[in-house]
Amino acid sequence: MAKKGEIIEVEIFDTADKNRCVGRLEDGITVFVEGPVAVGDTVRAKVTKIKKKFLQARLTEVVKFSDRRTEPRCKYFGICGGCKWQHFDYSEQLRVKRKQVLDALVHLGGFESPEVAECIPAKDLFGYRNKIDMDFTDQRYLTADEMDIPAEELDKPLDFALGFHAPGCFFKAIDIDHCDIATEEMNLAVETVRIFCRDRKLSIYSTFKPDGFLRNLVVRQGGATGELMVNLITSTHDAELMAELLAELKTAFGDKLTTFVNGICTRKNLVAFNEEEHVLCGEGFITDRLGKYSYQISPNSFFQTNTAQADVLYNEIIKQAAFQGSETVYDLFCGTGSIALFAAKYCGKILGIEWIESAVADAQKNAIEHGAENCTFRQMDLMHFGKIRDELEAFGLPDLVITDPPRAGMHPKAVKMLRELAPPIVIYVSCGPASLARDGQMLCEDGLYKLVSCQPVDMFPQTNHVESVARFQRCS
Repeated sequence: MAKKGEIIEVEIFDTADKNRCVGRLEDGITVFVEGPVAVGDTVRAKVTKIKKKFLQARLTEVVKFSDRRTEPRCKYFGICGGCKWQHFDYSEQLRVKRKQVLDALVHLGGFESPEVAECIPAKDLFGYRNKIDMDFTDQRYLTADEMDIPAEELDKPLDFALGFHAPGCFFKAIDIDHCDIATEEMNLAVETVRIFCRDRKLSIYSTFKPDGFLRNLVVRQGGATGELMVNLITSTHDAELMAELLAELKTAFGDKLTTFVNGICTRKNLVAFNEEEHVLCGEGFITDRLGKYSYQISPNSFFQTNTAQADVLYNEIIKQAAFQGSETVYDLFCGTGSIALFAAKYCGKILGIEWIESAVADAQKNAIEHGAENCTFRQMDLMHFGKIRDELEAFGLPDLVITDPPRAGMHPKAVKMLRELAPPIVIYVSCGPASLARDGQMLCEDGLYKLVSCQPVDMFPQTNHVESVARFQRCS
């Protein structure tokens, strides 16, 4: 039996959850290896934990590279928490993403031989995101090459970074010069804001104090429209300073800058959320387009982060729903109403439910703009069924429910509400296989529903994330 701290050599034969891969030692002990490993690699790894039936280890060296590998494009690969699969050949990414969904449904959800289709590939493998969300920090994450360099000789200051966090490191961030899955315009916006804030030595918010000015930077660009939003989130509003930054942005972009927003947040966390907004340029929102539909997107509003693949995903939702034309439909976690509007022409009427007020306002404007008279949007809390039941019954109980929850899935109370509504069909749109499996299991308790099919869609190339559309059918 290996000992903690020992270096072992093992061939990788499979993938596992939490972005790990799996090997097996000669004595039959399973090893879960963390790090940029691929199936088919032979690796050396340091044992970090010893369990009764398996070991956990961290990659130290790849002895033999798998033929399923490819050369990572990003210089931050291996330290950034984002594109963890750039070393996977794209066909391997698709295979493993389908496997993630299948494994979650079987092992976490308890579904027996679920029907999971091959993962639908993405058209664009880089530059596909329409939104990036970066944090400011006064503690820059150092790469291995920088560790032994004296502070005064470093190319960048130690007390400023604008970027993404390394895995498990929430108080430090990597100062990202360029993100390959964002557009060039988005990268230019980040660099413009970075130089402006760094050169002026603006204070940075810290959860340890907590005080400081700079908090987050969110940049959005319409995948179909090209419209550009810069949303700088700070603790307070400094009108003169923001006017100076606007001038810098206009120098960089000219008329290509659609809107610049200074969002204010006083919460004692690092979540990028505007409690109030100061619009310095434009109208405070951008539009994007899916098919023939245009959508208004405000800073706090949810919108699928890959516009081109969202079109693919939404068409898959329509396919799985198999509308007959007269259904009453609920769209839960509807955001700006993108799914509801896309589905409106296929059904009788549709109610979009969302708890973020600005998103509901955007959804209502989008419906009016498109003349979607059969779409209604309401701000409601799905966890308090008793308080909203009368309004739901007044609208009409659903024949079909589409639910597209956040990655964490639905709150158990929301799943309970869904079971009480008991529509004949539930279409669950998931960006987290584990939450799909968990919520699906709850939905199917006591034989109320059965899982009919599941279609994975690759919305996020180079990452371990996968979207899927699952159809559940009521059994009684």
